[in-house]
Amino acid sequence: MARAVVVGAGLGGLAGAIALARRGWEVTVLERRDRPGEVGAGIALWPNGLRALDAVGLGAAVRAAGAVEGDGGIRDRRGRWLTRTDAATLRRRQGDGIVVLERPRLHELLRAAAPPVDADAAVRAVDPGDATTPAVVHDVRGRAHVADLVIGADGLGSTVRAAVDPAAAPRPTDRTAFRLLAGRAVDAGGESWGRGDLVGLAPLPGGRTYLYAVVRTADVPAGALADPLPWLRRRFAGWHDPIPAVLDAAGPVTVHELADLRPPRAWSRGRVALLGDAAHAMTPYLGQGASQAFLDAVVLADEARADGSGLDRYERRRSPSARALVGRSRRAGAVATLRSPLAVAARDALLAALPDTLAPTALDRLLATERVARTDGPTEQVTGARR
Repeated sequence: MARAVVVGAGLGGLAGAIALARRGWEVTVLERRDRPGEVGAGIALWPNGLRALDAVGLGAAVRAAGAVEGDGGIRDRRGRWLTRTDAATLRRRQGDGIVVLERPRLHELLRAAAPPVDADAAVRAVDPGDATTPAVVHDVRGRAHVADLVIGADGLGSTVRAAVDPAAAPRPTDRTAFRLLAGRAVDAGGESWGRGDLVGLAPLPGGRTYLYAVVRTADVPAGALADPLPWLRRRFAGWHDPIPAVLDAAGPVTVHELADLRPPRAWSRGRVALLGDAAHAMTPYLGQGASQAFLDAVVLADEARADGSGLDRYERRRSPSARALVGRSRRAGAVATLRSPLAVAARDALLAALPDTLAPTALDRLLATERVARTDGPTEQVTGARR
């Protein structure tokens, strides 16, 4: 039986482990943390990510655990709609809406379906192997894991990536993200853009809301990092309803500085392949990080072979669209967080003037589709994995 080692038990790593196990691989999952899990608040999955989860048998469970987002779009800080997103049009064109759920709950569903995770097993080094020699993963416990395939799914600061392209490095954005859950329902989701700041709202099951905010890092006082909620309430006190009310009902806040990845020259070397943030970490402005990792998992399982071949085909299928999204997301963030009053006024006027038919067409391009085999046999349409 072909043997794979997946480094990283985050969302993408678990999806990759599930996809390979369903193809008959013997899979070992190594995780550096002693208690694997997902830190964070909510997550929104677009139709392409849901298709990828369908291909590994988890789409129905994820849809059942989340809430389908209704109409949304982009507003200014006073609440005036600049663009609108029609949920019915999205479902008609893509076959799915946007599903929002708690990030830890999504991790639980993946963990339950995945092979067992070997926790507290940080990776020290990787020998990539070649066509005739297996790869070897060396962990901090002194163990050597021999594998026909190694998947580096260990995130933006990937250790495994050093075996593929040591020069690839994270790029800071001078933006800090705040994410939280609140015990208050909202009538509509979407984003609100101000001068340098943005706030997103998304409904969750049980009358709760997922709120995220992005602020320029230089504007965040040091004291706000230890206890961010009072500062967030003051920062967004003058924004439109229901943002202040959601913040008043909020729980703990997760804070981190945003970065993306300077694209590596290659996604694979020898028998080692990168997946998810290790290959193409992107800023969150397009909401595609997890979905792209799930697509990687499905396509990699589709292409990888026990003799070490297929990794070049995986990269050819996934790299062009993922690399493009890294750039698109970075540019979208720059537009959403403009600070100049003139630039903000011009941005808002342009968005308000765009025809309603433009947004569905743009989403069709973002969520381009192809048909690939499900990991257990039948063909499934997976979004965003283009040959």
